[in-house]
Amino acid sequence: MLVYIHVPFCRSRCRYCAFHSLPLGPASPDASPLVAAYRDHLLRELDLWAARLGRRPVESVFFGGGTPSLLPPDFQAAVLERIDRHFHLAAGAEISMEANPESLLARRAVEGYLAAGINRISMGVQSMDDRFLSLLGRPHRRADVLRAVEHLRAAGCRNLGLDLMWGLPGQDAAHWLDTLEDALALEPEHVSAYALTLEEGTPLERDWSAGRLALPQDDEQERMYLQGIRLLAAHGLEQYEISNYARPGFFSRHNRGYWTGADYLGLGPAATSTLEGRRWTDTPDQARWQADIDAGRPDHEAETITPRIRLEERLMLSLRTCAGFGLAEYASLSGRDFLADHGGWCRELAAAGLARLDGDRLALTPRGLLVSNAVVADLFGRLDELGL
Repeated sequence: MLVYIHVPFCRSRCRYCAFHSLPLGPASPDASPLVAAYRDHLLRELDLWAARLGRRPVESVFFGGGTPSLLPPDFQAAVLERIDRHFHLAAGAEISMEANPESLLARRAVEGYLAAGINRISMGVQSMDDRFLSLLGRPHRRADVLRAVEHLRAAGCRNLGLDLMWGLPGQDAAHWLDTLEDALALEPEHVSAYALTLEEGTPLERDWSAGRLALPQDDEQERMYLQGIRLLAAHGLEQYEISNYARPGFFSRHNRGYWTGADYLGLGPAATSTLEGRRWTDTPDQARWQADIDAGRPDHEAETITPRIRLEERLMLSLRTCAGFGLAEYASLSGRDFLADHGGWCRELAAAGLARLDGDRLALTPRGLLVSNAVVADLFGRLDELGL
């Protein structure tokens, strides 16, 4: 089982962000009654699930957000101790934490996170250019990234991921490659490189809608993506999913669990869980979430994952990975033969340079990954026609 911990607090909300988070401002999280109530109820939510699930093995834990590194290391230590007490935290389990550079500027705090059990850091860099960091509303600057990495390495962090964004307003391929070179000089073990998505209602989306910002044209974004893949490969980072690259041995085990259909337990406001054929999402409203925990019913709105939903999710998630989708899994989930149903469609994709069929696996090429949403939507339409 995977465990995801959602920490819904940030210093401030970035201009592109639509995730559930509660800006705390400059005040210390220790002084916030919201944070104190969150910590108490999160541990109680863990207790509830332990009573239901028994002592299951946990292969990975991921502290996401929000900004988990806003909270002091004793929070992560308490959560991990409770997980190990109730379940069974596997030896060598991957323990990841998202962090912002400005929250890693105190060396003592960095040492505290690693001592608490964090063994993988995913740092939200987004850009190495201060102008773009201001545009995105990020609370850090390039100098903070350099200092944070220095502290992490000095403290013994040997599994560092950098999260970056491309396709930013006013950006071109040359600038994106310069950003990558600058980030790769820090020698990360992992890079996540995401295309900017303009979420409705965010300040950045409103600026774009009003014509105050322009995104790069499609052909320029294609150059960013394809040339970025080549540059990352030249530095020893292999692409293993549409937006993720790693050195050998440093693929994110937690994320690969999601992509391969592993069970996962999500804790905290807005966290999603998928266990034993059921899925639910905790309410994003902290007061309601606390009331659900107090009532002992965190999963009261669970849905059943039907065979069609399971098939769609396996196709969608697998086709986002470079390993692709196993045709035998299609037969297992649908009772049908994939090539009999979709062989002509596969040949069309291959002829267009968007996919390849290697033995019993269908995988998208880099160009295919760039348009994977359209490819998957087309495949789902074919499932509808077959009556699946």
